[in-house]
Amino acid sequence: MKLELKLSSDPLEMNLAHLFVTSPECGANVIFDGVVRNSKKGVQVTHLDFEAYEPMALAELKKIAHEIADQWPIQAVFVHHRTGIVYPGQSAVIAAVSSPHRKDAFEACAFLLDRLKQTVPIWKKEYTADGAEWVTPTP
Repeated sequence: MKLELKLSSDPLEMNLAHLFVTSPECGANVIFDGVVRNSKKGVQVTHLDFEAYEPMALAELKKIAHEIADQWPIQAVFVHHRTGIVYPGQSAVIAAVSSPHRKDAFEACAFLLDRLKQTVPIWKKEYTADGAEWVTPTP
């Protein structure tokens, strides 16, 4: 399995995910682009601020990738997640998987994103017109 995992304050590039997971053996590439919304429950969101414990976050992402490979015939896993300030309309996370078949690729990508939210030490603080709050537990 090919694996690309990265945390960065630089803007994310969707084409990197596509190039990384594409292979002639696979008939399915599922790419998820998690974009910052401009509102939450009717309140304007000005930006998000992501913090991460990078060594542990990368180790946990690698663990998740191996869990995926144990459950589905995945050829490649790609995850790039932003850190720092991210504005509405910008990508906060890009995740991609490739597999010979679409059902496996969709299921694996959904599993990846669900586990990322549950176990990877990346914290999000949301800034709105009403103030700021940690959406995930405070680091």
